[in-house]
Amino acid sequence: MKIYIKNHNYHYEIENLTRIFFPNDKLEVTREQTELLEIPYIYTELSQGESENKVSVSVCIDGETASAEKLVSGNEDAELTMALALFEILKGITNINPPWGVLTGVRPIKLFRRLAKDGGLNSAKETFLNNFKVSQEKTDLSVETEQNESKIIALSRPESFSLYISVPFCPSRCSYCSFVSASVERTKHLVQPYVDLLCREIELTAGYAKKLGLRLESVYMGGGTPTTLNAQQLDRVLNTVKASFDMTHCREFTVEAGRPDTITRDKLAAIIGCGVDRISINPQTLNDEILKIIGRRHTAEQTLDAFTLARKLGFNHINMDLIAGLPNESYNSFVATLDKITELDPESVTIHTLSMKRSSNLTQSGKELYADEAAATAKMLSYANKKLHDNGYFPYYLYRQSRMVGNLENTGWSKRGKEGIYNVFVMDETHTILACGAGAVSKLKDSKKDYLERIFNFKYPYEYIGRFDELVKRKERIESFYAEYH
Repeated sequence: MKIYIKNHNYHYEIENLTRIFFPNDKLEVTREQTELLEIPYIYTELSQGESENKVSVSVCIDGETASAEKLVSGNEDAELTMALALFEILKGITNINPPWGVLTGVRPIKLFRRLAKDGGLNSAKETFLNNFKVSQEKTDLSVETEQNESKIIALSRPESFSLYISVPFCPSRCSYCSFVSASVERTKHLVQPYVDLLCREIELTAGYAKKLGLRLESVYMGGGTPTTLNAQQLDRVLNTVKASFDMTHCREFTVEAGRPDTITRDKLAAIIGCGVDRISINPQTLNDEILKIIGRRHTAEQTLDAFTLARKLGFNHINMDLIAGLPNESYNSFVATLDKITELDPESVTIHTLSMKRSSNLTQSGKELYADEAAATAKMLSYANKKLHDNGYFPYYLYRQSRMVGNLENTGWSKRGKEGIYNVFVMDETHTILACGAGAVSKLKDSKKDYLERIFNFKYPYEYIGRFDELVKRKERIESFYAEYH
């Protein structure tokens, strides 16, 4: 499908909005003007007038045509007007009513917070409902999530930062995954040299934090699957963090244990022995047939065993991740999984919606998104909302991704006082994130101007190892950034 753009720069918003309704179509954005438009098409134009501008949208898809024209004054948002016009046309043609309306961004809660700060809570709610066409359910979710997020954000200070540590190895690649992670079966020879350099980078990064007088608020070790490292390697990396950074003010130390088939007693003992107070055990589903389909080499029983073992060893803050909308998983299967998870009574539960990343095996194999799957997934999330509320959980952070089933969301739920605060800090872009390891991205924050600057580490373990000296050079920017912006 071609999207024609004339006299405006709203191509990004128009393309993303179109993708909500046509997630499987190849979209081509063009500024070339031709007398005969290629069908199917979406045509958008902004015409400049003396006192008013005119927004024009016309659509021809599957034999149906529709168009709209709107006049906008100088103080009106022409981009939003164009998006709303296109939204209404596509909603009518497809009979799809996206629950997040015209919002296509990753951080709707951050947007809601800004609106509430500028005009008050009621004004923000009205804007979501009426201007952005967000559903009542998602607006209510936004209100509650923002209120809980704000309490965590208020903990941050101008000198605050968080630390991210990347372990980009997995026992196997899940079919839905697009993260840069390497199968440990094929890259086993890289693991030890990677750990050696990762510890060096941690020490180097801690040196900058100490020199700049930064205050560490939270630590998150993710991946990949950190527990693909053995107990000795985990102990070394985690103790390097403790020895290198001032942990006095650290509120949370998380290790994403992740795959139940990588969790062992000695690894958990090493993790808790290093002072880690939060882990994540991620079943995604407790349906063994679905686990096979998505390439997870573990069973539901292994998940339950890993959880029980973690409890016995003293972990009193365990998060569990589930995915709604997995291939072939029915609503009843999702309900059975969530019911069992709530029986375990973890301190927090994250409900993800399947995102069809272009580089994932699932997408590459030809899997597409369908309206009936979107409806079933929306029903799953509605069930999760009620079930988790009824069991004492509340939403504390939320974000969205491209090509999500049903254009839905990922939501973190927790018991009171058991929020994953790193998740809030990173998603809100509250303060600087210093990141170590392959694929990691440091995000340097100027709190006064709300400006972010990124330092990218090399993506792949072999690059990280082979070009480590270049990475060290890049990280010199940490010190000069703070000299410039603080």
